[in-house]
Amino acid sequence: MQSGSGGPPLLRSSGSRSSGRSPRYVAKLIKHFWDTPLTEIDQAAIDEAAVELYPNVTPATRNTCVYTPVAAILHHAKVKILVERPKGAKGRKLVDALVPADAFGIIEAAETFDTEVAVLLMCLLYIGARIGAGLDMQREDVRADELAAWMRHQKGQPSADVRLREDVCDRLVEHLESHDRRRVFRFHYGGHLKYQLVRAKLTYLGIPHPVRRPVPWREPEHRLKWVTFHTFRHTWASWMRRYAKATLDDLVDSGNWKDRRSAARYVHAAPDDDVWSGVDRFPSMGNRRGVKAR
Repeated sequence: MQSGSGGPPLLRSSGSRSSGRSPRYVAKLIKHFWDTPLTEIDQAAIDEAAVELYPNVTPATRNTCVYTPVAAILHHAKVKILVERPKGAKGRKLVDALVPADAFGIIEAAETFDTEVAVLLMCLLYIGARIGAGLDMQREDVRADELAAWMRHQKGQPSADVRLREDVCDRLVEHLESHDRRRVFRFHYGGHLKYQLVRAKLTYLGIPHPVRRPVPWREPEHRLKWVTFHTFRHTWASWMRRYAKATLDDLVDSGNWKDRRSAARYVHAAPDDDVWSGVDRFPSMGNRRGVKAR
C-alpha cells in the first residue's frame, strides 16, 4: 500500500502505529492492497477487503481489523476520505447484570478452589472496574485505613479513587497479607484466568467439569454462559441504579464512565416507581368477559 506520490509503504511505519491496532491486522492489509496507491483506496475497496479478508466474522470484528486501521492510515497520510463503518460495527452493547443470588453464588463457588479468584470477583462486583484495571492494581494502591483504592486508567478513562466497602477492604487486606508481591493479583488476563471464571460458574451450577481445561474442551451450555468478567462491571452499575438509587450523573461522577451517554445504557436498571405503580390499575385476571374492568 503506497502513497499517491509513489513513496514507500506507510503501513509499516507511522501509519501502523497511528492505527493503534495489532500488527497482524496491518500485515494482512499490506498483503491485500500491496502497491495500491493510498489515494485509490475508496469505500468500495475497503468494503471488498473487509469481506475478502474476514468473510465469516461479525461487523464489529471487521471494523476492528479493517475499517479502523485503514481509516487511521489514510488519515495519517492526509488522504481525505470519510470511511463509513459497516452496520453493526459497534457490536451489541451487553448490559445484562447478575441477580444477587447468582453473583454471590459464583463468588462462593470460586472460593472453594481458589480464594484469589473469589477476591478478584468480589472486587469487580463492588468496585465496578474493568478486569484490566483490577489486574493492574498494585499493593500501594490499596489504602485500607481510608477504605479506598486507586484504580489506574483503562480505555482512555482517567485514573481515579474508588471507595471500598468494609467487607471488601477486609478481604483485600487479608489477601495482601498472604503474599509479598507488588501486584495485588497474580493473574494475567488470558485463557487460564478465563477458565477460572468458567469453573466458578459450573461449580455453582453443579455441572461437572475438568479441573484444568483440556485443549478440545468447550464450555457446555448453561444458563450463565453469558457471564464474563465484564458482567460484574455491568452488575455494579445496575445495582448502583437499583439499590443505591444512583443517577446517571452519579455513575459518571464515580469515574467509571466518561459521560451520561455511556452511562445511559443502565437507565433501565432502576424502574420509576411512580410509573410502574400504574400496573396496579390493570384489569385483573379475575375479570370475565362482559364484566367491566375496574
